[in-house]
Amino acid sequence: MDELATALAQVEMDPAVCAVIFSGSGKSFSTGVDVAAHTAEQVPLMLEKFHRIIRALVTSKKVTIASVHGQCLGGAAELAMMCDLVYTTDDAQWGFPEIRLGCFPPVAASALSALVGQKCATELILTGRTISGSEAARMGIANRAVPADELSRVVEDAAGTLGALSPATLAIARKAIYTWDFVHFDKGLARAEKLYMDELMKTEDAIEAIQAFIQKRAPRWKGR
Repeated sequence: MDELATALAQVEMDPAVCAVIFSGSGKSFSTGVDVAAHTAEQVPLMLEKFHRIIRALVTSKKVTIASVHGQCLGGAAELAMMCDLVYTTDDAQWGFPEIRLGCFPPVAASALSALVGQKCATELILTGRTISGSEAARMGIANRAVPADELSRVVEDAAGTLGALSPATLAIARKAIYTWDFVHFDKGLARAEKLYMDELMKTEDAIEAIQAFIQKRAPRWKGR
């Protein structure tokens, strides 16, 4: 996360760059934050670092593009959904499985409804259901879902189109598009963070869920 934050800061200072592409190496875009980082001791720093990246995306002057294949789960799905343009393979696996670990995704809780509507967002967050890239595109999380062998071309075409335009104009247009959303997202994320730290992390179930995952057993919910 520190390396990504540094890279984004460096790119932000380069006037010749108009777009940033996020992609994953190997078999997946990303499976999200390490579950062990969700313990009560580590979660404050984890959230601070991750949300610093999300806020950098929101306030960036660069157009951000997510190129998604394989698994795109949890924090990775939150990062991808916050990009301006999102292209995914039709068989990619998207999801916000945090609820199964006794927690919830603060970024998705703050912004997903604006993309897919409240009912769809509520279902995805409260059930942790995994959806395909095709369904993600139909819902509005992604712009397009394409076969795996077409993803790189589609992303390169989008980047090429942006590269032929004025970086300064793109930055101002992007700012104008999100003027209304920025205000609400910042307030929403701040409230979600407070709920996560002041209420969620004080429940016995949140602690139990992480312990159960590490011990490779089913959690024993207490409802408190």
